[in-house]
Amino acid sequence: MTTQDKYQTPIPNAEKMRFGIVVSEWNTSITNALCKATIASLLLHGAKKKNIKLIQVPGSFELILGAQLLANKKNIDAVICLGCIIKGDTPHFDFISQAVASGIANLNIHHNKPVIFGVLTTNNLQQAKDRSGGKHSNKGTEAAITAIQMTALPRQI
Repeated sequence: MTTQDKYQTPIPNAEKMRFGIVVSEWNTSITNALCKATIASLLLHGAKKKNIKLIQVPGSFELILGAQLLANKKNIDAVICLGCIIKGDTPHFDFISQAVASGIANLNIHHNKPVIFGVLTTNNLQQAKDRSGGKHSNKGTEAAITAIQMTALPRQI
């Protein structure tokens, strides 16, 4: 099954699109795998390497500000947020997951441009591995395609 087979509509060409990627440094084995897949997918669908701006932030909570800084740039069409929050024994997971999801959602509306939620929220490390190149594919690829589709959407309306 190709990437295109998962989607009902054709994936637009990203040749003229400009992307910002903000990656959490927490759980780097997972977030690096997400990032590599994201960049590979953008390039596969026509994006130019020079049109991809990558920044790193300490953790998933900081993705919000990193994404805002990228979204503020006029030369960025879409921002992709990549992180991994693994559930622990305290409610910290719930607070961080909710804050990151809300913050990223708000950035979409505030900036009127796509800010993509590519953050894994898993119960354990194995689930994170499964979603970052394991048995459940790589969610970084999905985040890239979502960014391409959402960037193209206003042009179709």
